[in-house]
Amino acid sequence: MAVNKSKVCVGFIVLGVLSTFFGIILVFVGPVIINDQVVKNTMIDPKNELSYTMWKDLPVPFFMSVYFFNILNPKEVLKGEKPMVEERGPYVYRKYCQKENITFHPNGTVSYREYRRYSFEPSMSVGNESDVVTIPNMLVLGAAVMLEDLPSGVLFLISSTFKFFKEGPFLTKTVGELMWGYDSDLVEFLSTYLPGMLPSSGKFGLFLDFNNSNTGLFTIHTGKDDIKKVHKVDSWNGLKEVKCELLEDSSVKSFLMSVLQSLELVYQRSGKMKGIPLYRFVAPKTMFANGTDYTPNEGFCPCRQSGLLNVSSCRNNAPVFISQPHFFNADPVLQDYVLGLHPTEKDHGLFIDIHPLTGVPLNVSVRLQLNLYMKRVPGITETGKISEVVMPMLWFEESGYIDGPVLTTFHNNLVVLPAVMQYMQYIFIALGLVTIIVASLVLYKAKVSHPHTVLHGDGKPRGL
Repeated sequence: MAVNKSKVCVGFIVLGVLSTFFGIILVFVGPVIINDQVVKNTMIDPKNELSYTMWKDLPVPFFMSVYFFNILNPKEVLKGEKPMVEERGPYVYRKYCQKENITFHPNGTVSYREYRRYSFEPSMSVGNESDVVTIPNMLVLGAAVMLEDLPSGVLFLISSTFKFFKEGPFLTKTVGELMWGYDSDLVEFLSTYLPGMLPSSGKFGLFLDFNNSNTGLFTIHTGKDDIKKVHKVDSWNGLKEVKCELLEDSSVKSFLMSVLQSLELVYQRSGKMKGIPLYRFVAPKTMFANGTDYTPNEGFCPCRQSGLLNVSSCRNNAPVFISQPHFFNADPVLQDYVLGLHPTEKDHGLFIDIHPLTGVPLNVSVRLQLNLYMKRVPGITETGKISEVVMPMLWFEESGYIDGPVLTTFHNNLVVLPAVMQYMQYIFIALGLVTIIVASLVLYKAKVSHPHTVLHGDGKPRGL
């Protein structure tokens, strides 16, 4: 019995050594396996059906929430008083995206156009598209600033034209009309006799060119040559650098999407989303700072106060500025010119939550505000005595997060699997060492209990 016990102990010692050896191998091989899994689930490659389909068709819900700044005192504004606004909304739209014209290139990049359409979601909205709001009339107040240096006689004719087409300084329209367009005799007139002056004909709407459209030709890195470059923008409409004055045929939305995809966000904190670790990155306070406050932004001038991005060249030279909502992170003087603004980081800050290992966005919230610079222009009576102000018109949030089956797959492949691999290596090492120690102790006790027992040629123990 002692000899059989000794053989069993030796067998367990061998198993313990193998288990420990296997665990040590996993310490070195495990990260390689995990890295391969990460690359497989992150790289843009048609061979990987799951991740490629997720990239191509965006299976997670994505929404655009729009908030209008309804002007409460339009008559007083014409007399030179401060505008008073109330925020209306959100008016929420489900966004459906699909990439088409996908072309892979030998240099590890892929080109595509992303087509999108929007569908109103009444259950998620506070209000309906039939709600009526009052905002500045861009056709009148924007044109007044654009044309203020023309001779007084020409300005009189322009003002008379506004009166003929019954265009006043403010618009009172439904949300649906302001969003997707309303019939305008003035727009039709300008399109007929001054073609190219406006981007559309017959209708005018703030989001008219957003629905059933695409955001231009993007070329991004697939991660094939360098996984750290995956999804990084290589060019947009053939341009390596975005310069708005070169993109007069593009929409503000297209321009902003190209800017945001190349924007350098700053790390704020770590956290978790449904068990998945994340790093939160936010827009730096210098994102829309002017050249005086932040030298690297000098190229975005002509500029005004910090917190504004001049996109007039993208909107047919209309005095349009982009900012963060409620002038968050902007020069406080901008808030002082308008009553009813209350900026907070929680409600108006831009952020992206990213999985640390893969760089995959888990939760995204892009928030931007559309503003119109307006003032009194002598000769155009529609401007009255309006004080010089950068007037908020609306702000919108594009948000989306990984959820449902996509979240489960992501969690299993990039959280559970790495954790299992990590635990397994230590379990094998610990189990092996414990087995070696216990078996060695048992073997030692067996030898101590039978110090003179030896094996003879026939395999049977005999005492000496």
